[in-house]
Amino acid sequence: MTKDLTSGSPLKVILLFTLPLTLGNLFQQFYALADTIIVGKYCGVSALASVGSTGSINYLILGFVIGVCNGFAIPIAQLFGARDYHDLRRHVANAAWLCVAGSVILTGLTVSLTRPLLILMQTPADILDGAAVYIGWIFAGIPFIFLYNMVAGIMRALGDSKTPLYFLILTSALNIVLDLVFVIPLQMGIFGAALATDLSQAVSGVLSFAYLCRRFEVLRMEKGEGRLNQRACVRLLGIGLPMGLQCSITAIGSVIVQWAVNMLGSTAVAAVTAASKTMNLLTAPLESIGTAMATYGGQNLGAARMDRVRQGVRSALLIATIYAIGSLILLHFGDVAIMGLFLDTSTEVDIVRMGQEYLFWNSVFFIPLGALIVWRYTIQGLGYSTLAMMAGVAEMVARTAVAIILVPVVGYLGAELANPAAWVAACLFLYPAYMWTCRQLDNRLLAARLHMQNKAAEAEDLIV
Repeated sequence: MTKDLTSGSPLKVILLFTLPLTLGNLFQQFYALADTIIVGKYCGVSALASVGSTGSINYLILGFVIGVCNGFAIPIAQLFGARDYHDLRRHVANAAWLCVAGSVILTGLTVSLTRPLLILMQTPADILDGAAVYIGWIFAGIPFIFLYNMVAGIMRALGDSKTPLYFLILTSALNIVLDLVFVIPLQMGIFGAALATDLSQAVSGVLSFAYLCRRFEVLRMEKGEGRLNQRACVRLLGIGLPMGLQCSITAIGSVIVQWAVNMLGSTAVAAVTAASKTMNLLTAPLESIGTAMATYGGQNLGAARMDRVRQGVRSALLIATIYAIGSLILLHFGDVAIMGLFLDTSTEVDIVRMGQEYLFWNSVFFIPLGALIVWRYTIQGLGYSTLAMMAGVAEMVARTAVAIILVPVVGYLGAELANPAAWVAACLFLYPAYMWTCRQLDNRLLAARLHMQNKAAEAEDLIV
């Protein structure tokens, strides 16, 4: 069930590893979109805006959880590449303990602070109650989000990108079925959509954990490996927390932009919601390339193959560029059809027009977005997650500046330019950061090789 990414053609290895991740991310998007589509179709535009207005705060918290879990998986990938299975199992066990503690703390904090955060974001009064109900129940499911994402991260670290896909397919199907049952015949509205998400996430988390325990022999714990270990916890948190904070810092900028959009009224909120959901579908493959590069970089660093890391980055940038151009063309012809999943495009003419403008300005910057994702995830996979977090700071600053300066002056156009400004700012930081990281690791690996050669020479002298 494991896969070695340290041999073979980098382009082929990355592409084959990315494909299941892409399908998985798409199903994860459908899983998230089910609430938006069904609520928008059967509960009206106001309910759609209620769900959509929680998107940035949702990413602020859940992005942190996913980032932490992905960060915990990086030392596991490095240890797998180095074939150090004893320490690998110790890190898996300590990652589990940290996730349990984190889920308890984060669930309590977020559920209790949901409504104050929405009020602070200037959520329009006509959608505030629905937004509070929806995101409050989503946050109640944080323990299961921790569970699934940690299990999926471990599987990917061991080279298995297919099994998480199967569980996502199951989760997506279950979520859609429950959404339809709760929202249409049972008429549970926004609460029903949130409950469907929680239940499907719980089923996915429990089943994937059971599978991990039964099928991955390399994870069979030996005596003492399941205990808390300070060194392992420090290493896990040293990578996991910056990755989680990077997602949250990036999301803070999105929260501020959402605040600015909220000030423009419910129509603008609904337009950004429909356009953002459409964009998320098309950018999921780019995120998959990045996730593949984190595992690829971690395993090849563990195998001391920085030459393969560089080759892999070039291959990933090529794949991302080709895909970005294809997405731009697809959006030019199919933007209205995709937005039709979330609202009635024949009647909501103003929302569709505003959504089209938003998609245009974002899609022309998909190539910088692809480069950003490849460089960021590679840096994370190489263990320098603090640098990736600083790129998140650059994104936050750019989005905040646009929200505070441009939106009050040019209105909705400012909101449309927030993401492109953030992506360009991050790229300006990440490219030199990637080059610096590679030089640092080259020097470290060279020093290690020289040390080993000196030890071998000393041993030969003693024999003589």
